[in-house]
Amino acid sequence: MKTKLQILASILLLATALSATLCSAADRSMILATTTSVRDSGLLDALLPSFTEETGIRVRVIAVGTGAALRMGREGDADLLLTHAPTSENALVDEGVVRRRTPFMENFFVIAGPRSDPVGIARVTSPERAIQKIASAKAGWVSRSDDSGTHKREKSLFEAAGLDPDTDWEGFVRTGSGMGLSLQVAGERRAYLLSDLGTFLAFKERIDLVALSTPSPALRNIYSILQLDSDRFERPLHSAEAEALERFLLDASVQTQIGVFGHERFGRSLFSPMAGPASDSGD
Repeated sequence: MKTKLQILASILLLATALSATLCSAADRSMILATTTSVRDSGLLDALLPSFTEETGIRVRVIAVGTGAALRMGREGDADLLLTHAPTSENALVDEGVVRRRTPFMENFFVIAGPRSDPVGIARVTSPERAIQKIASAKAGWVSRSDDSGTHKREKSLFEAAGLDPDTDWEGFVRTGSGMGLSLQVAGERRAYLLSDLGTFLAFKERIDLVALSTPSPALRNIYSILQLDSDRFERPLHSAEAEALERFLLDASVQTQIGVFGHERFGRSLFSPMAGPASDSGD
């Protein structure tokens, strides 16, 4: 028969083990560096609570431009990246900073503008020709100018249109900010701009702009999950948690959720799922 001292010791051991287990569970967290476009679309708010409930892993989301997110990855300041600039992403793969890049959803960029469309870009079939017409007319244009994936694509479209990607004209506004704020500025100024489809639809009712471009390969917008090589950094990465989030995002049921996200509010999907390797469109 156990003595009172033995019983007390057993209780203390059990309490210590339980406390350690609870602390371990509470400490399961990770940093996800992602784009403002994904955050502003509301997709992460729809998905991450289920992930935390299933795994106990808390996700701290840092939403910045893709360029800033990739720099965070290069410095080991995040555990997982979710970005949309294939050429820049592949450069980190080539450098060994990223050990795996997995495209998991896509949509299209849109050139949006006032319903009156004073330049008439809705009548052209090429986004490059649309950019040429806007620049030639020196029409109002709002640029994020923040090294985001959207800004990188804007610059590549300007180059493809035969323009200096850093060109400027009266009525050309650089916000240096995220997609949501840039859309609001364009709405206030009745100006044109390049936006990802998801954020455009999420803000459409507030800005009174319309999508004037049609989908084309030059406007394809691929979002990828980037797993970092933890051996390159002094700060220990939460690699197990990052792997768990990647598995969650690639799970068939979650891919289905991504595929229908936006239907209830907008009558159409904001993203198309594409789990697994896929061909790239470039920046």
